[in-house]
Amino acid sequence: MLRLLLKLGKWTGLIVLIVLLSVLGIRAWDSQQGDPLAPWQTFVPHELTADEIDATDWAGYLAAEQRVFDEVRTQVSDKLEPAEQVVTNRYFEGAPMYPGHFAHDWNRSFVLEPIGKPVGAVVLIHGLTDSPYSLRDIAELYRDRGFVAIGLRVPGHGTVPGALTEAQWPTWLAATRLAMREARRRVGPDLPIHMVGYSNGGALAVKYTLDGIEHPGPPMPSRLVLLSPMIGVTAFARFAGIAGLPAMLPRFAKAAWLDLLPEYNPFKYNSFPVNAARQTYLLTDVIHGELQRLARDGKLDKMPPILTFQSVVDDTVSAVAVMRMLYANLPDNGSEIVLFDVNRNHRFDTLLRASSRRAVQSLLPPAPRHYRTTVITNAAENDSHTVARTTPADRDTITVTPLAIDYPDDIFSLSHIALPFPPNDPLYGTQPDGSENFGVHLGTQAPRGERGALVLNLDAVLRISSNPFYPYVHDRIEEVIPAAPQATASSAGR
Repeated sequence: MLRLLLKLGKWTGLIVLIVLLSVLGIRAWDSQQGDPLAPWQTFVPHELTADEIDATDWAGYLAAEQRVFDEVRTQVSDKLEPAEQVVTNRYFEGAPMYPGHFAHDWNRSFVLEPIGKPVGAVVLIHGLTDSPYSLRDIAELYRDRGFVAIGLRVPGHGTVPGALTEAQWPTWLAATRLAMREARRRVGPDLPIHMVGYSNGGALAVKYTLDGIEHPGPPMPSRLVLLSPMIGVTAFARFAGIAGLPAMLPRFAKAAWLDLLPEYNPFKYNSFPVNAARQTYLLTDVIHGELQRLARDGKLDKMPPILTFQSVVDDTVSAVAVMRMLYANLPDNGSEIVLFDVNRNHRFDTLLRASSRRAVQSLLPPAPRHYRTTVITNAAENDSHTVARTTPADRDTITVTPLAIDYPDDIFSLSHIALPFPPNDPLYGTQPDGSENFGVHLGTQAPRGERGALVLNLDAVLRISSNPFYPYVHDRIEEVIPAAPQATASSAGR
């Protein structure tokens, strides 16, 4: 029997080796196809290390950030070849989406100050490949309620996609610690601090908070607000590093990338390196271990309340992980999960996967639950009117509240990227207002034609990029912000 097991193990190992070599061979061959890497994919700016971030202050971080943007201008924008100087390239100074043209470059860290003495602070952390732009509307909401809002540019973001080929998640976490130190410095020892995290920023907010429970000392948030939080990622991310192995040889450098696309978005990378996927897995794996350890030791009772907004279908992060890894371990502390259901309009009856239609039931365990749940869904099958179906914590009764928002007939679900953007967002909105012009309106694109004719990534175009239910998100976040008497807005500052 032992000999048979050894023989089977040998053959299994041989099969695994053959499969691995085949995958690497395909990746190496595929990396030889198409255009060579562009300057914004090969240049890596000099960001501060985690230790350097821990040793500096907010002013030092902004100074280092300015040096990074200066490097991008001199090493990329000023050196573009004629073929790269096109109006669809955000790094070309003559392009309408060149960030240097805008009154405010939202790729950079920012601070929004309220009029009068702040009544609290909020730290806002954007997602992977994104920039501080993604949370500016929520930052303005907090500012209007008397909070000083600190929008962090996570290292490796807002500059060039090549920066993510070497980025490491501990550096992102060090920047999160810095922003929280700055928040505490600005409002003193007693006022509340909230953390708002979108996608990868949600993971960083949770990781920072878990670290604070395990090792008290740094300023702790009194509330977390999470949008599409990255508590779990797809299984592919776990093995993403293998896909990049051929890039160890310079000839196969393109194997270090999962997507190589034109960069027409002024505030988000379209190209995506293998390392970025690998870092997401490493970060979420550490979070899983820490959650389980703190739950086992009975320490999660120190977790602040969390308000989370999550689409039941999400192709970027695992909605299941949000429920089973995070919410299943939370104490009964006033937390809530808001789930956006798929559109049950009859137009999509035969097109929606059965798993999508059952997503809510699959995600939520039976009531009662120790957290409040709200499901935004159609009032009835084939009805565009929507309702909020709320189940309080520790109860099994459901309250149904009609909403003054119809599920748009042409939207079958929300997406991972849609949640923080209002429909009138000038870049991502389906109905962009005219307050700002960022050179392109990505939320209004609904092209029809032949493949290959546009620079647009048609998969991205199909994905809804703004949230028709954003007014509800806005109101629910406003509810958890402590009241600020006579708080009014001021202009952006830094």
